[in-house]
Amino acid sequence: MRALVAVALAAAAVLLPAAAAGAHGFSSVAYVDVTGRADGVVRTALDLEYDLLVVSAAESEKDRALFDQGTELFQTGEEATAMNAHADSVTSYVTDRFTVSAGGATCRPARVGDITVHERDGVPYATLVLDHTCAGGSGHELRSGLFPDAEGYVKDTKTIVTYAIDDKDGSAALDAEHPSFSTEQTAGERFGEFFLLGAEHLLSGIDHILFLLALIVGSRRLRDVVLAATTFTVAHSITFLLAALGLVTVPAAVVEPVIALSIAVVAAWYLWTVRRRILLPSAELAPELVPTPPGPLGLGRADWLRLAVVFLFGLVHGLGFASALGIDEPWSWTLLWSLLVFNVGIEAVQLGIIAVVFPLLLLLRRRTPRTALWIGIVVAAAVTVVALFWFVGRILGLEWG
Repeated sequence: MRALVAVALAAAAVLLPAAAAGAHGFSSVAYVDVTGRADGVVRTALDLEYDLLVVSAAESEKDRALFDQGTELFQTGEEATAMNAHADSVTSYVTDRFTVSAGGATCRPARVGDITVHERDGVPYATLVLDHTCAGGSGHELRSGLFPDAEGYVKDTKTIVTYAIDDKDGSAALDAEHPSFSTEQTAGERFGEFFLLGAEHLLSGIDHILFLLALIVGSRRLRDVVLAATTFTVAHSITFLLAALGLVTVPAAVVEPVIALSIAVVAAWYLWTVRRRILLPSAELAPELVPTPPGPLGLGRADWLRLAVVFLFGLVHGLGFASALGIDEPWSWTLLWSLLVFNVGIEAVQLGIIAVVFPLLLLLRRRTPRTALWIGIVVAAAVTVVALFWFVGRILGLEWG
């Protein structure tokens, strides 16, 4: 057991730096609401992470006073004071990196009113409203280069656009690889962007990957992992749609710690179930030799309890997936299909991970069951340590959590 603890801690030490950076800490999401008017003016309301906007605008516009005042007022409730005292620098930074054009000509932006600051996803966001005067032309194109990787502060910034313009409404997802959106794009192109956004969200969210890994190592048969994954999918799909449509709202300060706790519980569950098997002869460790208690679908009470736990935590993970979009618009079929396609992107990556990892694990269990057992124990122990690390950090509001 001492050796197991040492190996688990060593594995966790390797995972923690990447986990602290990759859980949710070094990426950002910008939100833009776009509406068009009959006079050709396009209004954009941009919601941008406050502290990131301060450092980016201060560096870009060489406004040291913005950095000093902005950081001093961070999380004091007076952030808007810094924004409006340096509104020209902030506006210049944003308008250089977010543009609207019509008929191939760039529209002329002008700030509307004061910059406001509110809390979103548990952190301060600044709202800047711009009116873009367009010379004319059919169709509008939006282009975002906000908070690029080159600035060195965050990576993989996403800009989520909701729009009602050119007699069309819906949502679009912009990033470095797909920086622009045109109202003349086809529905297939728009949905493709949401599919990629969902896939990238799961791949970039190491906490969701570790939860899936804990499900895989804790499953004896293909049937077990399929049932667990299906249960997880059904659960997070329910809350994902409800939250993304604004029907359910849960603070990120609650959702994020519970997600971390769910990973620890599922991984620790496996450690608890194998505690007696450590002393069994290798011949008794093959999954096909483990008796299955009678019950519905051939599952025993412990199996059903595990699925119930996965379902409950899946509900929470759905809230986490929804926060990646932050869409706040009235119900529409276009919005529903965008959300469903985003969810399909998540599921495609999830099934891909299962298709690669579980057959390898199953093969190892059949050939060297003792080795497979200890690999599963070490992986589960490391995942448990990392998840508890996140849980404490997120409860305390620390960056590394």
